Amino acid sequence: MKTTTTVLLALALGLPPVLAACSSEESQAVHKFGYTGDIGPEHWGDLNSDWILAKTGQQQSPIDLVGAADADVPDLAISYQEAPLEIVNNGHAIQVNYPSGSHASLGGSEYELQQFHFHTPSEHRIDGRHAAMELHLVHKNAAGELAVVAVMIQAGAEHPLLSKLVSQIPAEAGPAMAKDDVRINASEFLPADLTSFRYAGSLTTPPCSEGVGWIVLRSPIEASQAQVDGFKAAISGNNRPLQELHGREILVGK
Repeated sequence: MKTTTTVLLALALGLPPVLAACSSEESQAVHKFGYTGDIGPEHWGDLNSDWILAKTGQQQSPIDLVGAADADVPDLAISYQEAPLEIVNNGHAIQVNYPSGSHASLGGSEYELQQFHFHTPSEHRIDGRHAAMELHLVHKNAAGELAVVAVMIQAGAEHPLLSKLVSQIPAEAGPAMAKDDVRINASEFLPADLTSFRYAGSLTTPPCSEGVGWIVLRSPIEASQAQVDGFKAAISGNNRPLQELHGREILVGK
């Protein structure tokens, strides 16, 4: 069934969506993909029939966030708890798995934080400009629908939480590593101003499922160049190219 732009826009605004977006982990475990060569983004839609949206989808991510319209969007409220570190190099990104109990609320709909991961350089652009890194905080509600809060990271001052993570990055791809003696709180990644771009999009990795509500925070945070280089040393160039807008509306508001 083809999802309408109206339904996807409703999801991006924090209204109750009707399409459950599937997780990418299932497909990633069986089919190999990458960012260059014959398994790069331009080939994803041909590597697996379940990934066809990677080349035929009309609501794909990432995009260039330009020409956004000011709007009275539903409030974004975030409540993250401190948790022990569980970190994994999955071969495509450095990811931190998060236990239950941390949430983002969009227009009265609650989404639980599942994990966060990093892309270097950023996948989205804001007004035509990439950032040094992009953080994706991936949330899921009780119906299995996804909402991703994205935070741009620009080179500047050292970030305390990133310092903890850089020192724990697994050098090679492998299973998740539990570090119970390292405590983190994802709320430290949030800028003071939560003004955000809202739009309806997709996962940025196979199967590139659509029906994902994107909330890209307008204000960036900073990381030192050494911290950026630490992530690049593990995985670099893991940003999907920009996708066509196909008439979607981009809204911005608090």
